[in-house]
Amino acid sequence: MLKNIFKSVRAKLFFTLCIVIFMIIAFFVIINNAVLETLYYYSKKNTLLDTYNYINENISNILDQNKKESYELELEKIAVNNSFEILILNNEELIYATNKNYLSEFGTIDEIKYDVKYSIFNKSDLMYSQGENNIRKINDRKNGITYVLLKSILDNNYNLYIRMPIAPIQDSASISNRFIVAMGFAAIVMGGIAITFITQKFTKPIEELNDIANEMSNLNFKRKYRINDSEDEINELGKSINILSDKLEDTIHKLKLNNTELEKDIEAKSKIDEMRKQFISDVSHELKTPIALIQGYAEGLVENVNTDEENRKFYADVILDEANKMDKLVKRLLELMKLEYEDRKFNDKKFNIVELINEVIKNSKVVLTENKIEVDFNENEPIYVYADDFYIEQVVTNYFTNAIKNIKEINGKKKIKITIKNGKEEGKLRINIFNTGSKIDEENLNRIWNRFYKIDESRDRSKGGTGIGLALVKAIMTKYKSKYGVTNKKDGVEFYFEIQSAK
Repeated sequence: MLKNIFKSVRAKLFFTLCIVIFMIIAFFVIINNAVLETLYYYSKKNTLLDTYNYINENISNILDQNKKESYELELEKIAVNNSFEILILNNEELIYATNKNYLSEFGTIDEIKYDVKYSIFNKSDLMYSQGENNIRKINDRKNGITYVLLKSILDNNYNLYIRMPIAPIQDSASISNRFIVAMGFAAIVMGGIAITFITQKFTKPIEELNDIANEMSNLNFKRKYRINDSEDEINELGKSINILSDKLEDTIHKLKLNNTELEKDIEAKSKIDEMRKQFISDVSHELKTPIALIQGYAEGLVENVNTDEENRKFYADVILDEANKMDKLVKRLLELMKLEYEDRKFNDKKFNIVELINEVIKNSKVVLTENKIEVDFNENEPIYVYADDFYIEQVVTNYFTNAIKNIKEINGKKKIKITIKNGKEEGKLRINIFNTGSKIDEENLNRIWNRFYKIDESRDRSKGGTGIGLALVKAIMTKYKSKYGVTNKKDGVEFYFEIQSAK
């Protein structure tokens, strides 16, 4: 946690400010120590020379008893303002001294001259020398204090001594150094407080942009940067992030769509391949018998096995019948494949289911009469449903022809009963088609919906079944997501399917 804090922009700005302030403090302290004393000496040198010129020009007034008091007062002001000690001598006679106790404190005139003459100094201590004017830094041997001393001879040959202790210069540098350091620490404290508020203004939008970028990395593009009226770089970055987010979202959306379409294409291709394999397998399996029959009867005709016209016609009729069965089988098998493997679109519309059932019964009238089958369907009023009438007719036809093929006489009657009732699902109707006959074994109730499945393997081919009728019903009802099935009844079997009502 602490490591992350030091990595933050706010912390980096604070420590950068501290380093800059420390460097500025060190710079000013070095400059203060190196330059301040030199500048101070230079300034005082000029003041010393100005004082010399003033005394030299007004020495006659200083000696004049009538004017002496006012000029001495002026010299005292100069001495006090500049921490000077001024001494004017005429050989052994003291003419003027700012310190009235000067002689009693520092000795005789000879001793003063000796101290000035023999004070310890180096050549490098000479600050100024021109004619009789000399300004140098000297060490007082009596009290160990260092002074800046001007020694000069006035125009009237009087000796002038002006000395100034350098302790105030050193104290001034020390005070200014402490002041600079104090101001530096104050600047750090105030700068830290200021940075806390200032950086918040800059880091808050940066943190927001960082959060948005993290959301984008997780493919969440809903969050956007709030654009304000400013025209700064962060606002421009926010606009760029928003544009990037929109483009990424759009690109990823297109990629997903393309990927979905690609998956569908692959799935469709896979289904087509599967359908092709299944179709070839089914056709090759189911066409073996009719092809063998056609081949056998065709060879008989070629070899004139039967010379009479009636037998040749029988051979030709068998070949034609088997060819028609093959054609019917292939067409229904193709339709089944399309329903199972393609996204087959139904042409749904409103139509009368009663009329459709009556039409199916009418088309089978000859077969019904020949087999003495009684059909019980008592609906007279129109009942409208909503579906594709072509496929619903196939369902009804398959159920009805299946009932005819498998009907048996019970209690002296062959009977098919068709009823229309409300379905178990709301808004749907259930169509039931019952035929008298044998019940279907429980183990075969689900198998009969598979293509080419036959309960009676020895069933006569003359009945004309293709073996895919119920599989076709299953495919159609699966597309409609409607219920279908078969139920064993007391005297026979009942098939049913449900269809959407058009009420």
